[in-house]
Amino acid sequence: MEYKTVTLPANKSIALVAHDNKKQDLLDWCEKHRTMLSAHKLYATGTTGAIIEKHTGLPIVKLISGPLGGDQQVGSLITEGEVDFLIFFWDPFEPMPHDPDVKALLRIAAVWNIPVACNQVSADFMVASPLFAGEVERSIPDYERYMNARANL
Repeated sequence: MEYKTVTLPANKSIALVAHDNKKQDLLDWCEKHRTMLSAHKLYATGTTGAIIEKHTGLPIVKLISGPLGGDQQVGSLITEGEVDFLIFFWDPFEPMPHDPDVKALLRIAAVWNIPVACNQVSADFMVASPLFAGEVERSIPDYERYMNARANL
């Protein structure tokens, strides 16, 4: 795979996802960082988005619920360059019926080289970084080159 460099903007698009047992943790984290998050565009899966918006007043683009395909919607937004950052508080103790979707989302985040935080402390470290509020270069797959090479086989 060939790669190209793109720039994450200072105002990022952030996806917020949480399993049921982690929704309160994510809500607490969002309340703690409300001012900082307000400078960015926020997406969230179904119930998580409704809870965060209701309790924090932050505007959220709400996708469908994770088990109904919301995790895949987030993955699609990542591949389209619409989501720059993933905060995904997943529950390591509860098997999820949509575990394959969760693994696929984490794989897509890795493929497209976006920052991922999986718990409160990793999310704290990420938003405390000077890179969070500034432009950042990252390497991503060069899909156009990939398709041109495949089409010329």
